[in-house]
Amino acid sequence: MGKEKIAIIIPSYNEEKRIERTLKEYLSFFKKKKEKFEIIVSINGTSDQSPKIIKKIGAKHKEIKILEFKRGAKGFAITEGFKEALKSNIDLIGFVDADMATPPEAFYDLIKKTKNSEGSIASRWMKESIIKTEQSFMRKFVSRGFNLIVKTLFLMNYRDTQCGAKLFRKNVIKKILPEIKLTEWAFDVNLLYLCKRNKFKIKEIPTTWSEPGGTRLNLKKVPLQMFLSIVRLRLIYSPFEKISKPFKPLIGLIYKITK
Repeated sequence: MGKEKIAIIIPSYNEEKRIERTLKEYLSFFKKKKEKFEIIVSINGTSDQSPKIIKKIGAKHKEIKILEFKRGAKGFAITEGFKEALKSNIDLIGFVDADMATPPEAFYDLIKKTKNSEGSIASRWMKESIIKTEQSFMRKFVSRGFNLIVKTLFLMNYRDTQCGAKLFRKNVIKKILPEIKLTEWAFDVNLLYLCKRNKFKIKEIPTTWSEPGGTRLNLKKVPLQMFLSIVRLRLIYSPFEKISKPFKPLIGLIYKITK
């Protein structure tokens, strides 16, 4: 039996300073491993020179596919990448951030762990994880607080739903893709919750991660946005949807105000 073919989706939003290094390192690593792979770069709402950089590299490497959209949101870019991957003879479909926070070696760990399962997600908060760059107190506080809310509302025991490296079998993506409701802050939680609802077993594994710097997160607005997005997601999948329905416009309005 030959090797399974992998699709790696990389959402790119204003990544002109980082995307070239990421693409070159992922290409080099997976070629050396002699893996069957393709990299789908999903450019979303960008306003910098990254499309030119990506297209220049793509012209030299047949493994790269490029999607380009005027619309933003990381989750939207990833879902469009999912759709593209499903068109090909792919076995494993995953995504990783464009900033090289997750090196190709760490993403490859997901592939090895998914050999006998339905999916794997990288976690920064396991004892065995290697964090090369210490996060600020505020980012740790927001991350851990968000995780606690997710565990409480969705009864999922993942330590880290937000790490930007995840991998699933094709049948998992094919099943859950039409059911995805949110593509913003709650996107990763939406994915994992749909896996739970469909009884797919997704492993959480320790990873190697580093803070790349140049973050665009607004830590004054982000915690509220994240909280409201999770509340919205919980309402969408609430067993008491009819009772909660009148509150959805209010949550949506508050979310828009905080953007």
